[in-house]
Amino acid sequence: MDPASLLHPDAFLSPLAIDEAVHRALDEDLGRAGDVTSIATIPEDTPARAILVARQAGVISGLPLAVATFRKLSPDIRIEAHARDGAVVAKGLHVLTINGPARAVLAAERTAINFVGRLSGIATLTADYVRHTAGTKLRICCTRKTTPGLRALEKYAIRCGGGFNHRFGLDDAILIKDNHIAVAGGVRPVLERARNSAGHLVKIEIEVDTLAQLREVLDTGLADVVLLDNMDIPTLTEAVKLAQGRVVLEASGGVTQSSIARIAATGVDYASSGALTHSAPNLDVALDIEV
Repeated sequence: MDPASLLHPDAFLSPLAIDEAVHRALDEDLGRAGDVTSIATIPEDTPARAILVARQAGVISGLPLAVATFRKLSPDIRIEAHARDGAVVAKGLHVLTINGPARAVLAAERTAINFVGRLSGIATLTADYVRHTAGTKLRICCTRKTTPGLRALEKYAIRCGGGFNHRFGLDDAILIKDNHIAVAGGVRPVLERARNSAGHLVKIEIEVDTLAQLREVLDTGLADVVLLDNMDIPTLTEAVKLAQGRVVLEASGGVTQSSIARIAATGVDYASSGALTHSAPNLDVALDIEV
């Protein structure tokens, strides 16, 4: 089975990123001697049939990585998929059926489960945020608060859950934060420097903490997006009135499952939450051997 066939249809995850992540994770787990338990207890030619099961309901993500993990350890492993990334799965659903050499199946088990559990947890939490914004124009975004080395995977999981990606790194777009403003000497100077430096395809976003700063940004006419940092609901509502559609507005800070519906109702365009990646609980998945 080609892992790419299980990718979310509206999201991209490079096959190189999949291969690199799987290689790194297996190298970490197998070390220098491999799975010494399976080598010691399972005859080399023993076959196994295993089922990857969702033990709780959620949105599945990471199946291409699970498939790539099993196939990396044995090209003789055959896998049948019963879902693809982005699907809503019920508790008890058989997600993958794996047939092949028992030693390879058992050696790949934990790494495959780690990928699917982690990414499905992010996708499931994102989907819950998105559900709370139904009927509004708000788009839910992630941040760069990701697990080091796993950003591409975790941002892919956001897409599986119906969310959208913020920048992937410092090289994606210009995002001027409060410390940039302080060092550069104020809102206008920092925006003027950014606009003089930016290419015609580069967006400029600036963070503001107050409505006074927002007015200053709007007066310059130099920003494309304004990040409204840690503003309460009445202030966000007023910010939307002030902007009058002249810039894209993004709410950030304090974006939680309990607040997202009220944030969406203010009329801002985006809301970004680091919790989608740094605080998402794993979705409980398991690998059951059929004897």
